[in-house]
Amino acid sequence: MPTRSSNAIWKGNLKNGSGTMKTGSGIFEGPYSFVSRFEDGDASNPEELIGAAHAGCFSMAFSNELAQAGHEPNSVETDAEVHLEMVDGAPTITTIELKTKGDVPGIDEETFLEIANGAKKNCPVSRALAGVDIKLNATLV
Repeated sequence: MPTRSSNAIWKGNLKNGSGTMKTGSGIFEGPYSFVSRFEDGDASNPEELIGAAHAGCFSMAFSNELAQAGHEPNSVETDAEVHLEMVDGAPTITTIELKTKGDVPGIDEETFLEIANGAKKNCPVSRALAGVDIKLNATLV
């Protein structure tokens, strides 16, 4: 399996500095700052990228597990909300809420939810974030 890489540069102190983040593929490159991370600034932030990675990973894992169980999905769409909170005086990712909708012909809701929970447990990003409370809201459409 390949190794993936990304890069970040930060200039200045925490509150007044700024930086850029870039994926190894070059598909994403964007600025980030104290305001975009801890307040409501216009730039990106690491938590947003973690959310995108988790939503993408879960959607792929869920689609795969559905297909392996004989339920070929038309589509799986997932949103991820990453909660950054102060814990013991340090900013901490405490919770990630995955909200997924699956268009899966011929599946019953109980099986759909069972497979969704398996994908949540087994997707590589969920496994990497095992110390975070990961919640799942799965809807069959």
